Amino acid sequence: MSRSSGPSPAAVADPARREPASVTCRWCASTTGTVVLDLGDQPAADHFPAADDPGPDAVHPLRMWLCAQCGLANLAEDPTTPEEPRGAEPQAMVDQARDAVARVQAAGLLTGADGAPRRTVTEFGSPHGGSWLDLLDAVGLTPAADGEPADLVIDCFGLMHAADQAGGLAERADATAPGGTLLLQFHSLAAIVADGGWNALRHGHFAYYSTPVLVRMLAAIGFEATHAFWFDLYGGTVLLAARRSGVDGPTDLPSVEGLVERELALGVLDPAVVGGLESATAASADALRAHLAEGADAGRSVIGYAAASRAVPLLNRARIGPDLLPAVADGSPGKQGRRFPGVAVPIVAPEEVVRRRPDEVVLFVTDLLGEMRTRMPEVEAAGGRWVVVDPALRVAEPGS
Repeated sequence: MSRSSGPSPAAVADPARREPASVTCRWCASTTGTVVLDLGDQPAADHFPAADDPGPDAVHPLRMWLCAQCGLANLAEDPTTPEEPRGAEPQAMVDQARDAVARVQAAGLLTGADGAPRRTVTEFGSPHGGSWLDLLDAVGLTPAADGEPADLVIDCFGLMHAADQAGGLAERADATAPGGTLLLQFHSLAAIVADGGWNALRHGHFAYYSTPVLVRMLAAIGFEATHAFWFDLYGGTVLLAARRSGVDGPTDLPSVEGLVERELALGVLDPAVVGGLESATAASADALRAHLAEGADAGRSVIGYAAASRAVPLLNRARIGPDLLPAVADGSPGKQGRRFPGVAVPIVAPEEVVRRRPDEVVLFVTDLLGEMRTRMPEVEAAGGRWVVVDPALRVAEPGS
C-alpha cells in the first residue's frame, strides 16, 4: 500500500546535484572547509505553524560544514527567522543541572581564588528552556545587575544559537568578572557523530562543538579551560569551566586534556568521520517510516510525544505525515494547537496520549523515556509500548 507524506512535504534535494555555496566559518571567518552533512531543503525546525495554516511551508538549505582551519562544525547557512516556542524542560535536564551545580561546587568553582564565596551570576538562556538560577540562589549567588560583570557566568546550550560565534563568545567573556568563572555547556559533536544523531542539525543551531575546538576558541579570547565535566544527557553533554589566563584558582587540567584527547581520537576534526552522519540519515529515517507503515498495515494505533525541533528534519526526511503519525503530543503550551512544518502532523496536549490508548507512543527525545513512563503508566498498563527514535529506532520493552 502506498502512502503520501501529508500535505506540503519539504523538498529534499539530492546532495550530489546541489551546487555548494560559499561558506564562511562563524568563528574564524575561514572559507576553507567541507560540507559533511546535507539534508537538502527543509522547513525551519523552530517554526511550528498553526494547525489550520494550510501552507505550503517555506523550505531552506540545511547543511553542516566543518571548518578546515579551526575545526568548528557550522550551520552552513540559515535564512530563517528564529521563533521557537519555549520548550518544556525535561526532568532529565533538571536532574543534570542539579548534578552539574553539585559537581561545580565540589570542584571549588563557587569560591574565588581568595576563598571567598562568589556572589553574583549571569545566565545566558536557551529557547530550549531550563535555568540554573534557583539552584545557584540556594548556594548564595544572586543575579548580577544589568551591565555588571558577574563572578559566575553560565551558558547552557545558548551559545549555539549565536549566528556570530566570535561575537557570542566575546559577549559571554565580557560578562565575566576579572576573577570570575565562565561555564559553557554543550551537546558534544563527538556524541552526535558516535550516535549517528544527524538530526541534531537544524536551523537556528549555528555551531556544533567538540571539546578540543571550544578549548581553542576560549584560548583565543584569553580564557583557559580549567575543568571538563561529562554527562550522559543527550548521549554526551560536556560542561567546560574557564577563567582568564593567568588568574589563580582551582584547576583540573587532566579532565580537560583527557576529554580533548578522547574526542580527537574519535575523529571530530576529520571530515570523513563527521561525514558519516550522512549515511546515518537514511538508516534512521527509513527505519521509522518502515516501522510506522508496518504498524498501519497491522492496524496498530500510534501517537507521538515531544514536538522537539530535532523531530522536524526527521519527519520531513522520512516523509511521514498524519496518515502514518496522526498526532504528536507535547507538554509545551506554546506548541499545542500547532503542527509540524512540511508534513502537517498536528501537535496536541499530553492528555491525548492517555485518552487515545495507543498501541505505540513514538518518543522523539530519548532522555524523556523514564519520565514519561512515570507520568503515563497507563500506556504500558493498557498493553501499549514506547518506541524511541532518537537517534536510532528501538522498542522499549516493559521493564527495560
